Amino acid sequence: MAEQRPSVFDLTPDSFAALCTANGLPAFLGKQVLDWAYAKRVTDPSAMTNLSKLNRERLAELIDFEQGVVLAEQVASDGTQKLLLGWPDRAADQRSLPILGEPAVPTSRQTECVMIPNPERRTVCVSSQIGCPVGCAFCASGIGGLDGNLTAGRIVEQVWRFGGREDVGRVSHVVFMGMGEPLANFNNVIHATRTINAPWGLGISARRITISTVGLPAAIRKLCSFELPITLALSLHAPNDELRRKIIPWAEYAPINELLDSCDEWFQKTGREITLEYILLGGFNDQIEHAKELANVARRLRANVNLIRYNEVKGIQFSRPSTEDVLAFQSVLREKNVNTHIRSSRGRDIAAACGQLRHEKSAAGV
Repeated sequence: MAEQRPSVFDLTPDSFAALCTANGLPAFLGKQVLDWAYAKRVTDPSAMTNLSKLNRERLAELIDFEQGVVLAEQVASDGTQKLLLGWPDRAADQRSLPILGEPAVPTSRQTECVMIPNPERRTVCVSSQIGCPVGCAFCASGIGGLDGNLTAGRIVEQVWRFGGREDVGRVSHVVFMGMGEPLANFNNVIHATRTINAPWGLGISARRITISTVGLPAAIRKLCSFELPITLALSLHAPNDELRRKIIPWAEYAPINELLDSCDEWFQKTGREITLEYILLGGFNDQIEHAKELANVARRLRANVNLIRYNEVKGIQFSRPSTEDVLAFQSVLREKNVNTHIRSSRGRDIAAACGQLRHEKSAAGV
């Protein structure tokens, strides 16, 4: 396979300067091009008017300025937007899971990402992998397994694309809650997070960036040394190991007590509270006894809890809990002084809500 060309979104000022120097170009070109891409939102090198024609042509040979292709886009009744992006094989990244040590396998690649509008914010939910290796029983993203990791540039490009849409404006928040397990693509997710935060990049506050994980204790401990004050969310989804193993295959290798130990370390080293994400599956994990168990977990971590009603996925047999059951579950947590919120199911009518993203062919058959 031919060596992969970097995307402009993969590069930092230092790595861009090094690339230029190695190819006989002035080092300062990197900062100029990054300014065009991020500040001016121009990714056509021919339009970068402060670069010479020769340098523009040479850069076009060395890097990609956009790698994603929009295969489909949808807008939900609540204003949520979803993009299906295709990533050409000619620039295929390597399937590299540093935590799990999986082999490199090039494949065809499609991912979905979502923009959720609110009066005070614009949140982009990004994918970090193509498919998902975890295979949670209630989630569409893992159907078909894992096809590979996204490079840092392809993660950043998802946010950049939404930021350029007239009906979106400036993106204010980013959540790694799309397709994939972010901490199984650790290096690329960390690189992308730095670029999303950087003043020369997308300039989004680290405190408005959330990385959500199903729970990889070794990776959580590694994340403790990350210099940016991001938010960490743990996708718990069950209050005990027996129940959790029935819906999350990886729970077999990471018992809740081990997860809590790593989350304790996160809090001690960063001072940042954990958010617990909890999908309520009707008749499965949404009973009062489950709420009482969850309260004990949350209080140990001093964690906030986001309750998420299951969003239907074709072919998956779980049911959406009643409003009455959800409110009763929340009431138990609040009675035990756990800060608890019920997250709205945004974009549900276009399969853009939590647990509904998947990689699939567009309706047009692309």
